[in-house]
Amino acid sequence: MDYITLFTTAFLVGLSGAMMPGPMLTVTISETPRRGFWVGPQIVLGHTIVELLLVVCLAGGLTYYIQQSIVTGGIGLIGGLVLLWFGWGIYISAKNREVSLGFSELGNSSERTMERQSMRPWISGIILSLTNPYWSLWWATVGVSYVVVAMSLGTIGLITFFAGHILSDLAWFSLVSFIIHTGRSFISDRLYQGVLMICAAFLILLGCWFSYDGFQKLALL
Repeated sequence: MDYITLFTTAFLVGLSGAMMPGPMLTVTISETPRRGFWVGPQIVLGHTIVELLLVVCLAGGLTYYIQQSIVTGGIGLIGGLVLLWFGWGIYISAKNREVSLGFSELGNSSERTMERQSMRPWISGIILSLTNPYWSLWWATVGVSYVVVAMSLGTIGLITFFAGHILSDLAWFSLVSFIIHTGRSFISDRLYQGVLMICAAFLILLGCWFSYDGFQKLALL
């Protein structure tokens, strides 16, 4: 995998996760009317702090094990299977129209705890990341697999992966904040669900590649 492919796939995988309804999206929607456009980028800032520390720790811990095919193969296989699972779940949810942006509903939901506490958005980003079980599962499987692939390209590869991953979050949450702040709701639920289905198909394809690559490494032992 070259740098361009690594960046592109990291961006698309990150985007597929960012677009799914969750705590960060809820707080972005509920806080933007009160605090303005910069809520989205600030929440991503807090999210970035947590993930940067995590990637550094993962890279440091994998330095020795990255040279063993049984480790990289196993991580790749598990990460690929989880990608397939995530992709299929997103596809079914989008196909059955079980997900929507629902700006008005989310903005008035009971999850406006962060607003009542007047917590700074970047701190919210840190807390929401650490308390999200989906985030933990993703990094324990898919994230580790990506770090392994990125480290095969050296430090630049790791930076490339992280940049693609974080920019997807920044792009999506900035867009959501912009839509709410300006009142320009130009993303319909149908378009949103269509984009999610495309992302899901990409996740499934990438999951197949990760699984195949991991299986090949294990088969050569």
